[in-house]
Amino acid sequence: MTISKKSMKWIPWILILPVVIIRGFTTLYPIIVTLKNSLFDVKVLSGVNKFVGLANYVNVFKDPKVQTSISFTVEFVVVSMVFHVVLGVILALILNMKFKGRRFLRTIVLIPWAMPAVVIGPTVSIIGLSLAGNAVGDLATGKVMIDGNQAASPLICILCGIITLFITMLASTYGKKMAKLIPFIIGIIGGYSVATIFTVIGNIAGIDALKVIDFSYFTALVADGVTIKTFLTVPEFTFLTAVKGVSAITPGYVATIAAAYVPVAFVVFAEHIADHKNISSVIEKDLLKDPGLCRTLLGDGIGSMVGAFFGGCPNTTYGESIGCVAITRNASVLTIIAAAIGAIIISFVAPFVAIVNSIPNCVMGGVCMALYGFIAVSGLKMFKNLDLDDNRNLFVVSAILIAGIGGLTLDFGAVKITSVAAALILGIITNFILSKKAN
Repeated sequence: MTISKKSMKWIPWILILPVVIIRGFTTLYPIIVTLKNSLFDVKVLSGVNKFVGLANYVNVFKDPKVQTSISFTVEFVVVSMVFHVVLGVILALILNMKFKGRRFLRTIVLIPWAMPAVVIGPTVSIIGLSLAGNAVGDLATGKVMIDGNQAASPLICILCGIITLFITMLASTYGKKMAKLIPFIIGIIGGYSVATIFTVIGNIAGIDALKVIDFSYFTALVADGVTIKTFLTVPEFTFLTAVKGVSAITPGYVATIAAAYVPVAFVVFAEHIADHKNISSVIEKDLLKDPGLCRTLLGDGIGSMVGAFFGGCPNTTYGESIGCVAITRNASVLTIIAAAIGAIIISFVAPFVAIVNSIPNCVMGGVCMALYGFIAVSGLKMFKNLDLDDNRNLFVVSAILIAGIGGLTLDFGAVKITSVAAALILGIITNFILSKKAN
């Protein structure tokens, strides 16, 4: 039996047909069902399923929070994208011209990609050390408030925080298999359990000094009886917005953003490079070469934009996360993806959200003492390859550390350069001057 050329062209379509059918059921069908349900007023408990047309969409866009969020998102995207594109083209054209001082300007532009360890190391250490006050401050803070004042004794809170820290360290150092993978979770559970015991005793005995945990987050779940809201919750999504507020964008506003962005960008670049060098040593693969700095920075930027789009914090690389990877020795991409999916799912579970909200500051302070320390240590690790007997390196490191820890800040009207950014800029300038003299 021979197959004609006319019939042969259908064979590829027949072969991919099962995949198309599966994708239709797993992707296309849910989308169609979701769009259909969005046109109805659905009340699961009462059995109401009434067609309302576009009323749900109208109500969403009337929400002031939604409008504010869209406004901010549009402003950020428009300003940042236009600014980046226009500035990038202008810089490219300028750097391609022949003029006096071109080499110096190219050096300034390429600084983020060429910052040496002598600059990056102390800068990253300062980031960790600058957060030390937050961790120590949280260590003495409980959740329960009475007449606007903290109920729990600071000593009880510190005890809970220190126990959390010790449990975390013991689980990481002496734990086996699973314990080594989740030492921070074990530490939080241990510290939370101790805080719970103190709080229960305080409630029974009427001793306010022992009340560390605020249980109102749990009572709120059953305030209206046991309903679907007791078990499920819907996070407030703020990524839908109206195009409002764009008119507020002025040349001065754009200039302020640009001026404030540059120093911050230097700090982000420094921590990004340091974190990827440290993680590279853990997985024994140079991530700055494969996939390359351009791709890691792209992923960093996209992650921050998506985070801001959903109303969250920027998701740049963090030294504490790298420290966690180094401690657990788990650098699996699949693990990170699974953790992210798990976090999204449990954000809809009301009891879990209540537990997270009720974690007292002292418990998180105990964990953060280790996490923030990881940032400082990740910077210090870069010192091992530095020759600090060299006066050039010694002056650069000294300038950055003293400026950063001492709290050097620069104010230019509406623009304020914080201590970390100011220390980094000072370090870059110092390194450039001394390197120039050495050559």
